[in-house]
Amino acid sequence: MRIISGKHKSRRLSAPKKLPVRPTTDMAKEALFNIINNLYYFNQVSVLDVFSGTGNISYEFASRGTESIVAVDQNSGCIHYINKITEELDFPIQAIKSDVFSYLEKVKQTHDIIFADPPYNFELSEFLKIVDLVFDNNLLIKEGVLIVEHSKHTSLEDHPRFSYNKRYGGSTFSFFEAQEEE
Repeated sequence: MRIISGKHKSRRLSAPKKLPVRPTTDMAKEALFNIINNLYYFNQVSVLDVFSGTGNISYEFASRGTESIVAVDQNSGCIHYINKITEELDFPIQAIKSDVFSYLEKVKQTHDIIFADPPYNFELSEFLKIVDLVFDNNLLIKEGVLIVEHSKHTSLEDHPRFSYNKRYGGSTFSFFEAQEEE
């Protein structure tokens, strides 16, 4: 995996092979960050990266100047790796070992951007539970966005908070936003 832009542009990182992860491809990640770049100033946002795996998305935010990043994964090997890279590159990432569903139920901190990259083989109900927990627990700021990465074979378009999606190869990013009060 590679950091695409920012302070550590083009830096290659090699995660241990034994981690149970499927990192976002460079092509998809570059496209995603082009979208985010048009919506936010990286140095002014708070990010929650759930199902963070190797920390690929968190590193990209950190390299671009984001100073408040929380990465959550239940795998201790993933958390160890994120902590190792965070220390090596002096990134402002707080890594938390937790079941993501439990974390989303209990956490009170709000964020501008929440990125979720759960296993592609999740049931539709599990994907929707992530979205519901974020909005039911008010985990986004007013202008915030939830981005869920999933397989092109999964559709989250029927959720009432769904805004739009972008597809890159076999991956899809679905965007969810708070609805305007009427």
